[in-house]
Amino acid sequence: MALSDLLYPDNPKRKQELIHLHQELLDCMSTNFHATNELVGVLNEHLGCTISPIEMRESSTVKENCEIIIRVMSEIQHQVQKIDSDMKDKLEPVLYQKLYDIKEPELEKIAIAQRVFSIIFGEATSTAAMVAIKLLGSDHLTLSVSKLIGLLAQIGASVLGGVSITIIGLGLEMILHAILGAVERSQLLTAVRSYEKHLAEFKAASEKYQRAIHEVTSLVRQQAQ
Repeated sequence: MALSDLLYPDNPKRKQELIHLHQELLDCMSTNFHATNELVGVLNEHLGCTISPIEMRESSTVKENCEIIIRVMSEIQHQVQKIDSDMKDKLEPVLYQKLYDIKEPELEKIAIAQRVFSIIFGEATSTAAMVAIKLLGSDHLTLSVSKLIGLLAQIGASVLGGVSITIIGLGLEMILHAILGAVERSQLLTAVRSYEKHLAEFKAASEKYQRAIHEVTSLVRQQAQ
């Protein structure tokens, strides 16, 4: 046992709490990477996008992995804005407003969107139009993406943003390196409290984000059957 653990007996417990929280964060991030790739696949297949799928990098830090997913989520936002811009440019104002009218039947909105995509791509499937309508009309997805981008940025800038996502072997040493005695106790308490706060918000936002994506991807699968 380290001398610091003898002097501050709660340190081993704090270390284990920190490691557990770190693993929870990584599991949540991994699920977000998977959900994001699902949406990227739909955009690429049905809307002619060319967004590259992403994967977590075990050799990189928490901050670097946050930046990876932020980049692709920002690209998704850009593509949705581009779809909206295309609709606005190619539709009469009355028809464009119908796309955002909650009282307008969804089938009518899909028919309007399909007309625009037929102009852009030469031909268009109803699935492509449906995906576009779901993306444009989903405040749920829009808000969850914005919220998650903000939280990812916070996590990347947090106490452990510079730590490798690997928590075994050298990864564990990176979490705990150069921390001794009272300084160790102070830093561990700060890190645990920071992680607890960020993780609670991050998990809630991630669940909303994943549900919003599932709504879109499940409809695409149903359409394909």
